[in-house]
Amino acid sequence: MTALNLNTVRRDIEERLRNELNTAPPIKVVFGNQPFEPVAGTGFVQCLIEFTNNNYITLGKTTNSTNSQEGVITINIFTKIGVGLGNNLTLAKRIRDLYNRVRVNDIFFEAGSGPTILENAAPEGFVQSVMSIPFTSFETL
Repeated sequence: MTALNLNTVRRDIEERLRNELNTAPPIKVVFGNQPFEPVAGTGFVQCLIEFTNNNYITLGKTTNSTNSQEGVITINIFTKIGVGLGNNLTLAKRIRDLYNRVRVNDIFFEAGSGPTILENAAPEGFVQSVMSIPFTSFETL
């Protein structure tokens, strides 16, 4: 097997979220480094992926050894202001259920934390909550 391709891991994470939020009712999904201008009175989800730690799982050289790559998905959920938290928390549950302790293409997702409702949404004019979901992927050299 070849070294882990971080873009493949990113693609698998993003596709899973995009496919879920394209179902009724569809929600706009925005990913890191993607230009986006939010429309007032609507909602959207922002997905940011950060690769954090990596570790040697087995000792070895550049062959016959295994490494882990850890990371965190940060999900910002923006919903319409002035109608309560229900829509925001419903979206958070959908996303949590999507990743909660599942394995997708050798990416192992842990239990997420949140959602945490933020007092001051950025951008303004929305109710914002944030969740984080740790994950680990393995590569065999």
